[in-house]
Amino acid sequence: MTTRADRPRRRNQVLSREQVLDAAIELLDSGGEGALTVRAMTERLATGSGAVYHHVGTRNELLDAATETIVAAALAAKPHQTGAAPEQEIRAVALALFDAIAEHRWLATRLTLQIVRNPAGPVTVEVFERIGRQVGALGVPRASWFNATSTLVHYILGAVSQHARLDGDTAGEPSDVDREEFFNALSTTWRELDAETYPFMHAIVDQAKEHDDREQFLAGIAIVLDGLARLR
Repeated sequence: MTTRADRPRRRNQVLSREQVLDAAIELLDSGGEGALTVRAMTERLATGSGAVYHHVGTRNELLDAATETIVAAALAAKPHQTGAAPEQEIRAVALALFDAIAEHRWLATRLTLQIVRNPAGPVTVEVFERIGRQVGALGVPRASWFNATSTLVHYILGAVSQHARLDGDTAGEPSDVDREEFFNALSTTWRELDAETYPFMHAIVDQAKEHDDREQFLAGIAIVLDGLARLR
């Protein structure tokens, strides 16, 4: 028989949408999407499931809202700088997303899903608008704006996803992989390949082992921008 002492303690104050989203983001950061359950939310907020649903709706809507909150904050932290070169603005937006995903590993999957499944949503629109304006400022012909901006967005999402655990795509794998151990094992495997059959792999093995993720990310942006310059 459940006694009054056994029942979960309920909040006296009214919950806000911001409190619900903060709790969701904390759970996601600590355990990925698997940690975000109604039970975990109600325990953390000391409330009933109805309060959670009232503010954000379904679990997927909660995930979308958490994604929108983090992306909006990341982009707001890198505001448009008057007089800045378009290349600088594009790098600022790209690094804002890179750093946000480095801090919130679960975000990579959700951000990609937002772009694919909700092209009219605030995340897709904001990312494309911030980057697309700079593509136009670079002098890229208007007829190439969509392809050029899409190429940049796709590169950014693909690159940042490599540096994050994609929840749902790594079943059975450990959630935290030591980067140094991973590249040490990778370099050992590549060095064991036949040098005559795989000369390129042998040539890049040390570069792969010693590369810096952030510098590599920016190098990729530079390569794409160099290609866009040829469209002028």
